[in-house]
Amino acid sequence: MQQAAAIVRQRFAVTYDYAVAFTRGCFDPGNGTLATVMDCAATLPRPRCVVFVDLGVASSRPDLAAAITAHFGTRSDLPALVLPPRMMPGGETIKNEAHLIGEMHDIILDHGIDRHSYVVAVGGGAFLDAVGLAASTAHRGVRLIRVPTTVLAQNDGGVGVKTAINRRGAKNQIGTFAPPWAVVNDADFLDMLPARERIAGMAEAVKVALIRDAAFFDWLETSAHRLAALAPEALAWLVRRCAELHMRQIAQGGDPFEQGSARPLDFGHWAAHKLESLSRHHLRHGEAVAIGVALDTRYSVLAGMAPAGIEERVATLLERLGFRLWHPLLAERDASGQPVVLAGLEEFREHLGGRLTVTLLEAVGIGVEVNAMDDVLVGRAIDWLAAREAA
Repeated sequence: MQQAAAIVRQRFAVTYDYAVAFTRGCFDPGNGTLATVMDCAATLPRPRCVVFVDLGVASSRPDLAAAITAHFGTRSDLPALVLPPRMMPGGETIKNEAHLIGEMHDIILDHGIDRHSYVVAVGGGAFLDAVGLAASTAHRGVRLIRVPTTVLAQNDGGVGVKTAINRRGAKNQIGTFAPPWAVVNDADFLDMLPARERIAGMAEAVKVALIRDAAFFDWLETSAHRLAALAPEALAWLVRRCAELHMRQIAQGGDPFEQGSARPLDFGHWAAHKLESLSRHHLRHGEAVAIGVALDTRYSVLAGMAPAGIEERVATLLERLGFRLWHPLLAERDASGQPVVLAGLEEFREHLGGRLTVTLLEAVGIGVEVNAMDDVLVGRAIDWLAAREAA
């Protein structure tokens, strides 16, 4: 007779606590934000630090490397910078070139960056994803300070707990869940961005307002003219409130490391990710999210889940902010006559694991999870976007 296995169940909880700071000029001589969030002034021996900088950011601000070096060199309450800031490719390039993770590993290991030392990443969301993966896997995790430099990174990915690179042409296939040691959102970096980049980051604010905060959505509507004009104070509040809502979802949503199938913060993203890859990333992430949000809002109305008229509010807001809610790839069909973007649903399911779970809308500020989408209704939602484009 076969004996039953003896099972001893292990259970423990780990508390994560990290600061998200909002400032200007974080590398200016008199700015103590980095020293505050690192909190290592009394640590002996003095911790060590390496800084990786997004090449695109460095090219926009030629004085950045010198400013970083001077900041660390003149403050005794910061870790010791063990080499000049290292420039690495930004954007999807760093996420598509796995060997760059190895290069960062070598720099971390060669310069004695241990688990009480720091990696500082200065760049956009894709850059933070890749540097975060390197930092989270060297020594099973070293302390990461993120300095996001785009609207999208400051109000969304930069304040979250995920790292990733791409694999086999699909986004975020290799990665970890690894909360940062701290995040420093420096508004000065946003001032340097082209208008297209600043506007693209606003899509995530519309997304999170739709699923979690009706009052914030109302504010976005009344402030759309200032946001479209890139008024600094309006953009600063958008970044701050959007970041707070993302942080609240991670902390209070019950699944910070996404062990279940629901991904409420990915509202509109099943189509967005597919459009990004089909366009070879010529379509910005935020631009693709805007299309995906409009598509899924219209679908929610067609499926009888949300009241008629909500899709007009959402589309009008996105268009007033400066988004185009159509891309020719939406019109492309596969061999069976189906929209090619529909393949994004299966890719989304595979990435999540288990059964498909998609967030749709019940009302402004209220998201709801579903486990299937009707291909015919998706097609009708695409037709609606096409009609708006033609009008």
